Amino acid sequence: MKSIIKSCVVSLLLVAGAAQAGNTPKEVQNKNNVLEFYQQGLNNKDFAAARPYLGDEYKQHNPNAKDGVEGFRKFVELLKTRYPDSHSEIKQAFVDGNYVILHVETSGREKGKTGAIIDIFRLDDAGKIVEHWDVIQPVPEKTASGNSMF
Repeated sequence: MKSIIKSCVVSLLLVAGAAQAGNTPKEVQNKNNVLEFYQQGLNNKDFAAARPYLGDEYKQHNPNAKDGVEGFRKFVELLKTRYPDSHSEIKQAFVDGNYVILHVETSGREKGKTGAIIDIFRLDDAGKIVEHWDVIQPVPEKTASGNSMF
């Protein structure tokens, strides 16, 4: 009887821990897919390694980037040739169902300057990235609040 109670308590603690984490296995996979896509595409500048994380269709909402998978390939080539030293450090990652949101600090695009980015990705039910939005702003030397952007 004691071992049954002990097993139940352990099971309840495991379930409570999983619920406390707040993410379903699918959400965890979506987040991991976006993180790996970001590392391969933006930091390693390796389109071929990033491609498996994209769906067949990829809708781009950044007004400076072309739509579709081919548009992303061209963006990676631009990074590779024009900004070979660019690097994006993910400061926060959030997931809600099929949406993953990243808070990113980017450098290496303008000498001595960093940028703050919020990237929003929508994934399909297969865990492939099918849509992207972003908001980008330069990081000022000083903020009115005295708080950093990260």
